[in-house]
Amino acid sequence: MLIRVGEARTANIDLVLAGLLSSIAGALNAVGFLIAGSFTANMTGNISAFADNLANGAILASFSFFGLVVAFVCGASLAAVAVQTGERKQVRSIYAMVIIAEALILLLLGVALAMYSSDAHETYLVVALSFVMGSQNAATTMISKAKVRTTHVSGMATDIGIELAAMIGGKTLQKEALPKLSLHSLTLTCFTLGGVCGALLLGAVGYWVFVITAALLLLIGLPEAFRAHRPG
Repeated sequence: MLIRVGEARTANIDLVLAGLLSSIAGALNAVGFLIAGSFTANMTGNISAFADNLANGAILASFSFFGLVVAFVCGASLAAVAVQTGERKQVRSIYAMVIIAEALILLLLGVALAMYSSDAHETYLVVALSFVMGSQNAATTMISKAKVRTTHVSGMATDIGIELAAMIGGKTLQKEALPKLSLHSLTLTCFTLGGVCGALLLGAVGYWVFVITAALLLLIGLPEAFRAHRPG
């Protein structure tokens, strides 16, 4: 799941990757909104909020939204640099290591907030979440050659619409569209279900929800990292 790249991947591998990581992305996006009123995976909304606040003269508020976009881009850039370096050095576990790094950031964040929480920490929280969302989206995009994007909801919804239109075309169009429709529909569904679970978990366990999501990411990343280093 986190070892094979591009054409070496199967449709089932991409489905599993999309389902698992989009669920976690949806959970973190919902939790970030419930805690701080900001989406950490929705950069379209953050750019719109930046423009709206800037036009209305709310300079400080506008740049708070812009900061989330910057954090997302920085996370994506850092993950891309790590992946490019790892691929150049033939480190097969590099994608798993990016996911493990995301898990460790969330683990530290969750423990810190659970033990020393205050309203002042909300800004740091959404910035950190935007950073890890950018990192995750970059890793999944690069390993799948842009087939899987775990946080790109607007693009997925658009693709679903295009693929539904293709389904009423000829058999050739249907054959090409069906795998894409399955992948994007699963991703969107899991993102939604992840959001519901994230909201419920936040109400039940508070900031420990970040520790739970970190544990899930470690369960995904660690076995893949070990498998990458096994001979053969």
